[in-house]
Amino acid sequence: MYTHLIRPLLFRLPAEQAHHLTFNSLKTLMQLPGVAAAAERQFAVKDPRLERKLFGLTFANPVGLAAGLDKNAVLVDELAHFGFGFIEIGTLTPRPQAGNPLPRLFRLPADGGLINRMGFNNEGVMAAVERLKKCRHQTIIGGNIGKNKDTPNEEAELDYKACFEALYKVVDYFVVNVSSPNTPNLRALQEREPLQRLILSLQEQNAAKPRPKPILLKIAPDLNEAQLDDIVALAAETKLSGLIATNTTISREGLHTPSAQIEAIGAGGLSGKPLARRSTEVIRYLHRQSGGTLPIIGVGGISTPEDALEKLAAGASLIQLYTGFIYEGPALVRRINEAILATIPAK
Repeated sequence: MYTHLIRPLLFRLPAEQAHHLTFNSLKTLMQLPGVAAAAERQFAVKDPRLERKLFGLTFANPVGLAAGLDKNAVLVDELAHFGFGFIEIGTLTPRPQAGNPLPRLFRLPADGGLINRMGFNNEGVMAAVERLKKCRHQTIIGGNIGKNKDTPNEEAELDYKACFEALYKVVDYFVVNVSSPNTPNLRALQEREPLQRLILSLQEQNAAKPRPKPILLKIAPDLNEAQLDDIVALAAETKLSGLIATNTTISREGLHTPSAQIEAIGAGGLSGKPLARRSTEVIRYLHRQSGGTLPIIGVGGISTPEDALEKLAAGASLIQLYTGFIYEGPALVRRINEAILATIPAK
């Protein structure tokens, strides 16, 4: 129904407009009697064999929703009924910000991809905190945190710490996002020295809490092997709980969309099918270089159950959907969980 009826209608609208329409519609529909229960019956796969224990948390299944779709924690309860094992909100910044000028989200149907240059548009961390306090569903929630655009890199640590402090009581794990290509100079924070300072500062703040929370780092797919080696070493030194591989790419290689159209779109991070191979390569490399000791959440180009199984085989412990969810709809969550179950012997 989604791919044959709903998606064609949504794809007639500009991408960001379709996003807001979908969110508003889901918010309304899920309030109708029986709709949430029907969605859960249709899309959720419940089987103890799908459970994953990681970072001291128990995930009902390994399929999560990546950050970026529900930045402001508007639909956490509603999206939880689609069978996700966890939901990541954000990226959130201390203060609200509008993000980059419109248009800033573009579909590439010929490639099954998206280009976005949203720019950490969000309502500010406290708006998300107030919504999360009211959540009824028990789904594991990740908080993806960043810095405001006008905060210089030298003061970025203060922004990340402010977000951590605000979200501490309402999320289950944290993700440090220094890999988005859409905030000027943000990726410079991936360099070893500033990144080490940032993570150690957050870990010091975390250690002072009565119950420290897992802290993960989200990395770009555009890093070379030497940079990935630095990330693995840094993860050990700073006692990161894991990595999320990967964010969007600035590469435009191998696209079927006409080059003139790509040039007209301009800057932004590319996600979806064109990212699948590189994301898996990064996961496999990180898994090998860390000796399998570093938990990895795999994200990037998962649009079929086979893509998900490939990420898991490469070394990912959990996976996340974003662009594939937009193109394939919530049935993709069910299909992936069913495919994973098919690889596990019955108890």
